[in-house]
Amino acid sequence: VHLVEQGMPARTVQDMSAAMGLSREQFMRVTGLARSTVERKIAARRALSSDESEKLVGLSRLIGQVDAMVRESGDPAPDFDAARWFAGWMAEPVAALGGLRPQELRDTADGREALGTLLLQMKSGVYA
Repeated sequence: VHLVEQGMPARTVQDMSAAMGLSREQFMRVTGLARSTVERKIAARRALSSDESEKLVGLSRLIGQVDAMVRESGDPAPDFDAARWFAGWMAEPVAALGGLRPQELRDTADGREALGTLLLQMKSGVYA
């Protein structure tokens, strides 16, 4: 909560986009962040707004959820990268979402919660 209220450093966008294997422009589209605003904040070494920070924290939680699921599966591939897998998954239509791409639900807390629920369902085999 404090991290969101305080605002994450804008350079976090650079770190997360690199971890996901996305250009900053692609990352901005996936997260719904305004490119010019974030670029200006990166250049000025300023913090993101609480809304912008909340989107990044929510995205980090989902990536962490994927990582935990794979580790709990017992035998993760040594080269598995949760952030890169998640980036690919976000861009593809998902039948359980009525054909929507997960990135289309990333703008709101409810949408991110729905994605987290879907990931849990995938883990338990409810949706395969």
